[in-house]
Amino acid sequence: MPRPQKERKVLEPPKIQGLKPVGVPARFLDRIYLTVGEYEAIRLADYDGLDHQQAAEIMGVSRPTFTRLIEKARRKVAESIVDVKELVIEGGNYSFATQLQRCMDCGEFVRFQFPKQMTTVCSTCGSSNIVHLNEWFAGRGGHGFGRRGGFRRGHGHQG
Repeated sequence: MPRPQKERKVLEPPKIQGLKPVGVPARFLDRIYLTVGEYEAIRLADYDGLDHQQAAEIMGVSRPTFTRLIEKARRKVAESIVDVKELVIEGGNYSFATQLQRCMDCGEFVRFQFPKQMTTVCSTCGSSNIVHLNEWFAGRGGHGFGRRGGFRRGHGHQG
């Protein structure tokens, strides 16, 4: 029996729920699932340019585990591009360090540490069409604000 997957620490929720090839209706596409932890591995290694040891420490996993995670994530992204598949970011075993809201009218992102700091009106455009991204990702199998240092926990599709 395999060991349970260790929770991955993620700075904040992804700003998107996935990517779809342009010009192909979604109903004709197969999907490939990138876990929130795999997304974070790509962000840390490929976007932020951290080495595997630094990224592993941030995510709270061993360096060999991080290496397996980033290799799996890169394979999924490549498969999405080469095989023309919709890439969906969802699931995994993770916790968020920060909270993130997005105005659905102007696209502005607002970061905050604690639920009390959440806003109901966009400071840029005044819209009340605000989405709490932590809750959206937790809605894919997760639950409430975490109990460990303000982290938000989520569990879902293991892609």
